[in-house]
Amino acid sequence: MAERALSGTNRTDLAVAVAVTAATVVPALPRGPVVALLALLASAPVLWRRRAPLPVGIVVGAAMTGLVLWEKPFLPYGPLVAVYTIAEQSDTRTRIASIPLIAADVYVSLALPHEDTDVYRSLAAVFVAAYALGTNTRARRARAAELAERERRLAGEREAAAERERARIARDMHDIVTHSVGLMVVQAEAGPVVLAASPARAEAVFDSIADTGRDALTQLRSVLGTLRPAEPSGPAPGLDTLPDLVEGARRAGLEAVLDLPDPVPDVPPGVAVAAYRIVQEALTNTVRHAGATRVEVRLRLTAGALRVEVLDDGTGPSSTGSGHGLIGMRERAAACGGTLRAAPAAGGRGFAVEAVLPVG
Repeated sequence: MAERALSGTNRTDLAVAVAVTAATVVPALPRGPVVALLALLASAPVLWRRRAPLPVGIVVGAAMTGLVLWEKPFLPYGPLVAVYTIAEQSDTRTRIASIPLIAADVYVSLALPHEDTDVYRSLAAVFVAAYALGTNTRARRARAAELAERERRLAGEREAAAERERARIARDMHDIVTHSVGLMVVQAEAGPVVLAASPARAEAVFDSIADTGRDALTQLRSVLGTLRPAEPSGPAPGLDTLPDLVEGARRAGLEAVLDLPDPVPDVPPGVAVAAYRIVQEALTNTVRHAGATRVEVRLRLTAGALRVEVLDDGTGPSSTGSGHGLIGMRERAAACGGTLRAAPAAGGRGFAVEAVLPVG
């Protein structure tokens, strides 16, 4: 496409040069070889006007001055095209430097032949118009380039936003599926044992599996609703739904404790969702991999930040895990401008996940 545009520009420049040369040289042919040569110098160089605007302007201007001093009248087609090109193509310094040169050349072309005042005004207006037209063309081209760059930047921002949204949906899907399915697997594995030992308790286990599945379906519909805005997506999880998460851990056989301030802290929705998902993933890891018997979830609202802690008495994440859960938790914290630390708990027993999420 760039080659086609360049070819079109070359054809246009050639057509302009041919027209200007013909309009200047043809009237000069009957007046002798010297006049014809000056006419050729005052017009043909415009073919190279885009490569060297100021040198071409000096050559055609000087030739036109000699031409009108030798024999007049001649219309300055070449100098007008050169002035237009200088204003359109040259940098600021060159344009400023060209103004006195153009003015001096026009003045000499008028003063030495002793032209009257009307010719001064007319020719000055024509050259000013050519310069203004070139400046306007340059401004429009710069504006078009600016708009194209802005559109390119906006397209990049839209793509980045879409990529962030895809990553968020992937994290949500991972957290929902691994947490809910993990709890269901643990409860289902314990079901036959409980059924043999206590049929009454077995009914509660199977009810818990059903509740976990229904909750997973609700959350999945909420996430998928963001992909289909025309459909209601349901409320996003937050701090007020943390008790349900902890209750799920209890049903999976853990001694689970939730230490949540009363009233529940009022934090931005993005922070609330991130805190919920971090706790969800940490509980999933505890239930599935840690071999723990107790887990504690603590939330504290400090100056400008929500601190989230999940501590268990297990052995930590399984060495055979993919690590995607910890990566997802760190990404969620980073998306809120916060930090996350996951490491063995102090004292060497258990595992601790600590997130600090700014709220201001």
